[in-house]
Amino acid sequence: MILIADSGSTKCHWASIDNENDIRISTDGINPFHCDRHTIESIVDSQLVDRIPQHKITEIHFFGAGCRDDKTTIIADILRHRFPQATIEVTNDLKGAAIALFGNNRGIACILGTGSVACLYDGKGIVRSIDPLGYILGDEGSGAVLGRKLLGDCFKNRLPQHLKEKFFERYPTLTASELIDRVYRKPLPNRFLASFAPFLSENIEDSYAYDLVFDSFTEFFERNIACFDRWDDYETSFCGSVAYHFADVLEVAAAEFGIRLGQIVQSPIDNLALYFKKYRESRG
Repeated sequence: MILIADSGSTKCHWASIDNENDIRISTDGINPFHCDRHTIESIVDSQLVDRIPQHKITEIHFFGAGCRDDKTTIIADILRHRFPQATIEVTNDLKGAAIALFGNNRGIACILGTGSVACLYDGKGIVRSIDPLGYILGDEGSGAVLGRKLLGDCFKNRLPQHLKEKFFERYPTLTASELIDRVYRKPLPNRFLASFAPFLSENIEDSYAYDLVFDSFTEFFERNIACFDRWDDYETSFCGSVAYHFADVLEVAAAEFGIRLGQIVQSPIDNLALYFKKYRESRG
């Protein structure tokens, strides 16, 4: 049985596949840049291991945000102790997205979720990628940055009055002091910021919300896609909650920018499961 994981900072989607059953599980997000070892172990132990047949897992492919450099060894070690019979691959979520969106074909794969990132994929591996740099220096078009822009405008009185009233009807207890505390002192500020993106989705018919999202997507294209040589020769596909829930705006922004738009999917996990199922069958 093969266990596959696609993890962002907010949610981790798991699929275990064999010749008879496909099991789908969602847990809290596992990002080793934002979660310490104890937190990751707690998520795996309390939300995953009791829901799958551990002894049957022979392969694990974990694609996760923040899985780079020495951080991959943390995830691999935790999984190895829970699944001692499995061979384990831990790599970044962008590779998983590229496989899910393009399989063995070439293209530009993008993630727009809590964070954002893009890569040029040749059908076998990532040829080039742009470092996302996180929600302070980068992550253009992501849920965290959409939330950061919305909150900044709200508390600096840049939000139209009718929207500001709706915002505080939705979040009546939020104060500037709490905002500072959650963003600068508490853990997982990116997840906190991204939690406000749904407010923009609910009010997307308002010109303020539409323009904020549209401009953020255009900024993502400029800083993450247009950096690739001959980027307009490639089909560009997207996955992630922000791409999915703001698909109508993304399609318009992509068309105006000149992007050859391919798929927009919420989560790569189903396509990854199909890919590895075919891979399993090809090996007999």
